[in-house]
Amino acid sequence: MKKTILVFALAMLTTVGYSQKKKGSSKGKTGTEVLTKTDNLSAEIVKNEFHLYVDEGGKKELLFSRPVDAKKTLSECKITSFKAKETPLYYISWTEKGTVKTDLKTEDATSIVSEIWEVPTKTQVIANSQTTTHIVEKVFLDKLKNASETQERNRREGSEFTLLPNGDILLKNKSQESKQTFDPATKKYIPAAAPAPKKKKK
Repeated sequence: MKKTILVFALAMLTTVGYSQKKKGSSKGKTGTEVLTKTDNLSAEIVKNEFHLYVDEGGKKELLFSRPVDAKKTLSECKITSFKAKETPLYYISWTEKGTVKTDLKTEDATSIVSEIWEVPTKTQVIANSQTTTHIVEKVFLDKLKNASETQERNRREGSEFTLLPNGDILLKNKSQESKQTFDPATKKYIPAAAPAPKKKKK
């Protein structure tokens, strides 16, 4: 009798273990992670791709997708609704971070991706990417490589993107700054007109 109970217990443990293993592998195959949701929009990671979905009356449709380097991590995803010239728009942004390391150099790169969409017409209004890389490098001071020092510097690529309260945007880099406003006719951002100079009182 004891032998029968022992065999039954071992069979149950094997069944439970197999069942748990199967469940875990199923989750790995899908590779889907929901990052954030706003209104009828949801941002997800699907097999090393960033996907933005629109829920149209219960039907999930892909608005756009972007590849994500498997060596990078994606975070700080935001979906913000706003109006520009009375047109409802959505501002989607996320951050990608990655490190490239060699014996002499380490580069920590942070990229901020920003996109604005008019969702009902599935129109991309503007897209921007800015990357800041912090570099730590061992530099030799002589040809025989007997002496060295550690140097640090930052490298910036692209423009800093800022969404203003009135729906305008500001693009800024080291050398210039550009303010742009939404044009409903073309569904694009165009350079904002400079304010007219004030007339001097006589």
